[in-house]
Amino acid sequence: MTFTEKESNYHHLEQMSVKELLSNINKEDKTVADAVEKAIPQIEKLVELIVSKMKSGGRLFYVGSGTSGRLGIIDAAECPPTFGIDDNTIIGLIAGGDKAIHKALEHAEDKFEAGWEDLLIHDLNENDIVIGISASGMTPYVVGALQKCSQYNIATAAITNNYDTPLAKEALIAIEVITGPEFVTGSTRMKAGTSTKMILNMISTSVMIKLEKVKDNKMIDMQILSEKLIERGTRIIMEMTSTSHDIAKTLLLENGSVRKAIESVENNF
Repeated sequence: MTFTEKESNYHHLEQMSVKELLSNINKEDKTVADAVEKAIPQIEKLVELIVSKMKSGGRLFYVGSGTSGRLGIIDAAECPPTFGIDDNTIIGLIAGGDKAIHKALEHAEDKFEAGWEDLLIHDLNENDIVIGISASGMTPYVVGALQKCSQYNIATAAITNNYDTPLAKEALIAIEVITGPEFVTGSTRMKAGTSTKMILNMISTSVMIKLEKVKDNKMIDMQILSEKLIERGTRIIMEMTSTSHDIAKTLLLENGSVRKAIESVENNF
C-alpha cells in the first residue's frame, strides 16, 4: 500500500462537529510545508536545469491527470500574466484534454501512450523539459510520457507523494514528498495536492526570478490586462523610480510595460 492510500489518522469523521473537522484538516495541512522542505535539494536541481533549458530556448511541460493535471495547468496559466512570458513557454497537459479540467475523466489516466501523444502535438524537442505529476507515482498517462521522453533524450522530472514509484524511476530528477495519510482516506486532492501546488509555485517563481523576470521583489514584466494591474504597475514604477502617480501611469501606458517604463526613466539620467 502506498503512503497516499494509507488509512486516515482520524475516524468517524461524520460524527465530528464542523469546528472539529476544520481544526483537524488544518492540523494535517500544517505538516505539508515541513514535508516539502525535505525535498528542497531536489527542487533546487530541477530549477537549475529548467533555467538552463529555457536559456537555450526550451519549454517546460507539466503532465498529470486529475488534481495533479489541473494544478499543472493552473501554474502554467498563471505565469504569462505574472511574468510576461509567452503562452507556450510553460504548458500544462492533463489526461483527457480540456474536458478533464472541468469534469473528472478518471479513465483517461489509464492510457499509457496518451501522455506522449499529447506531448508530440507540441513538437517536443531536446531543449524542452517535462515534469510528470502524480500523487501515487503510478499513473500510466504520466509514467508513459516520461518513459518515452527518456528514450528520446528529453529531460524529465517527477513530483510524487510516494517513494520508489514507477514514475520516479523514469525521471532524471525525482521530487518525492511524503505527506502521509489524507484526512479522508485516499483523497489526494488534500495534502498531496497542497504539496504539489507549493512545489509548482516554488519551481516556476524561482525559474522566473533567475530568468530576470523580477527586479528586487517586483513583477516588472507583468502583463497590463486590467485596471487593477495598471494600478499595480503604476505603483511599482513609482517605487522604483521615485516618480509621481500621474507620471508613472503615463509612462506605463506609453511604454506598455513596467520594465520599459522604468528603463525610460533610467535612460534619462
